[in-house]
Formats: sequence, structure tokens, C-alpha cells
Amino acid sequence: MLATACPCGSGEREDRCCGRLHRGARLAGSPVELMRARYSAYALGRLDFVHASWHPRTRPDLEELRSAPQPEWTGLEVHGYGEDWVEFTARFTSGGEAGALHERSRFARRAGRWFYLDGDLT
Repeated sequence: MLATACPCGSGEREDRCCGRLHRGARLAGSPVELMRARYSAYALGRLDFVHASWHPRTRPDLEELRSAPQPEWTGLEVHGYGEDWVEFTARFTSGGEAGALHERSRFARRAGRWFYLDGDLT
């Protein structure tokens, strides 16, 4: 099997980077690590991980998440992060058009595990 680069842009192989979080082999140690793993999960179509890493208080229904249109994710740039937030731009194409999503996401730690809480699009 050919090793592929992780979509998060780390330069690591996917199975040694975000793939470990997707498989449940380890938990994210910080909000930025979880955000990168969530981006990779979107890019790879692993919506079960996206759903499981969303805070129970704010997450959508899994079927709603699966039925939403999914663009092709083409790149990630992290602009900054702190104790419980990450600011990033995720690039994508949809319907042949290029686009970008710029967000400042908030995260919460619950029972020793990080979860995506919500975010502000800018």
C-alpha cells in the first residue's frame, strides 16, 4: 500500500499523523491537533470522526452532517492558536470554483478529551 501525505499539511504520512486520531489510537493533545485532524477527516470523508470530535452540546445530527454537500478540501493554513481556540483558513473547490473558509474555532476539554465547540467565520 502506498503511503500518502496527511491532508493537514504536516508533511507526515497520514497513517502516522491524523490517521492515529481517526483510528482512536490516541487522543488529540491540543486544540490545534484536533483541528488538523478534523480538517483531514473532512478531506478524507471520515465524517464519523468529525461528528465524534464535535462537542455533544453543539454537534449536528450525524445524518445531517453526512447529507450536507462536501467540497473537495485542497489546503489548510493555521494562522494562530491558543489555549482553547484555533484560527485557520481551509481551501476547497466546489462545483469547479475555488473557495476558502476562514474561521476562529473554539474548543472545550471534557473528561480529558478535546472537542470542537463552535466557531466564527470571518
